[in-house]
Amino acid sequence: MMFVRRFSFVAIFVLASLLNFAQNSKQIYELRVYELRFGGARGVLEKYFEKALFPTLNKYGIKDIGAFEEISKEDPAKLYLLIPYASMEAFGKTVERLETDTLFKELSKEFDFISADKTPYTRISSMLMSAFSGLPQLVKPKKSQKLFEVRTYESHNEAASFNKISMFNDEELKVFQQTGLHSVFFGQNIIGEHLPCLTYMLAFDSMEEREANWRKFGANPDWKRISSDVKYANNINKIRRVFLTPLPYSQL
Repeated sequence: MMFVRRFSFVAIFVLASLLNFAQNSKQIYELRVYELRFGGARGVLEKYFEKALFPTLNKYGIKDIGAFEEISKEDPAKLYLLIPYASMEAFGKTVERLETDTLFKELSKEFDFISADKTPYTRISSMLMSAFSGLPQLVKPKKSQKLFEVRTYESHNEAASFNKISMFNDEELKVFQQTGLHSVFFGQNIIGEHLPCLTYMLAFDSMEEREANWRKFGANPDWKRISSDVKYANNINKIRRVFLTPLPYSQL
């Protein structure tokens, strides 16, 4: 009986440890940008996302996939997909599975065989990111949060980028939380354009809330202390920013 009790305790401990590891392991994020072609079949592309790609990814355990368009109506229009993977291994396995999944191929037929003159996009760009240790898992926004801000911070070299990541992990993320800068994800860019850099996404109810909360951040005494610390000096040299709104089938 004593052996059984000890075994049960060990089993519970191991299970709890595995669950804790799963919750704290860092996700991998893919952010795709589809630059739409004027006159292309955008509807076919979005149908492919909603009816083929997203359900198949969900089947393989990939949840909370985001689909967005830019708030600005500039040409060319762009669509954004945010796909969170549990790990780099999960990313690689998913790519392999999509190549051989017969149901996925059936669901994708209309998109796969679209004529060249109706191709919905001119190019796809993609970035792959590793989640920060300070925010290892994507945070699903509230339903009321329909404004998303994506910011990319470029650095002049890798050491400076790592320094900025440490600044976030050690101190700045806490200030974001205190001042209503609602984090969705923070990622170190490992593949893509503008390297070395990091990218993160925030969610807000409105542009008014966004502007008010950024002002709170700027006035926060902890932020003023952190931003004046010489050990964090000159760790970014360019900021890129885009505002997005979710498409009807987005899972975020």
